[in-house]
Amino acid sequence: MKLLLHTCCAPCSVYVIKYLRESNVEPTLYWYNPNIHPYTEYKNRKETLEKYAEMIGIKAIFQDEYGLKEFIKNTVNDIENRCVNYCYRIRLESTVKYAKENGYDAFSTTLLVSIYQKHDEIKKIAEELSKKYGIKFFYHDFRDGYREGQAKARELGLYMQKYCGCVYSEEERYLKK
Repeated sequence: MKLLLHTCCAPCSVYVIKYLRESNVEPTLYWYNPNIHPYTEYKNRKETLEKYAEMIGIKAIFQDEYGLKEFIKNTVNDIENRCVNYCYRIRLESTVKYAKENGYDAFSTTLLVSIYQKHDEIKKIAEELSKKYGIKFFYHDFRDGYREGQAKARELGLYMQKYCGCVYSEEERYLKK
């Protein structure tokens, strides 16, 4: 199976890639995350994924599109629902389109490993896009490997972000303390 794996960051990809490889699936990583802000955070995450991909010898495609203005324009009137209505959807749709246009059999996302994301919503959006574009959604609940992947990422010295990615989640990080 030729699988395109939307990848939000290197730490979240560690367990997912391990699982896929153990299942005899060699994914191609796909970076498209215009929801990550500020630019320094976006750059750190992208560069960490580039280094990790090289370190483990995996193909990675980078759609380098920093998108603060588009993000704000598309979320400012519905901040509470931004993850479902914008962040998940825009990244998954870009992944599905790329997969379809470039001969992949299926797509998936490392967002499915996070214990902090809205797992059922991500799955629902991916299934909807799978039907819309006529390409298989490879679903697996990777959350059981979240802690293992994070521990391995720390062991490897990968940059570990402290919030989901957008400016609103960064604010929430500090307000919760």
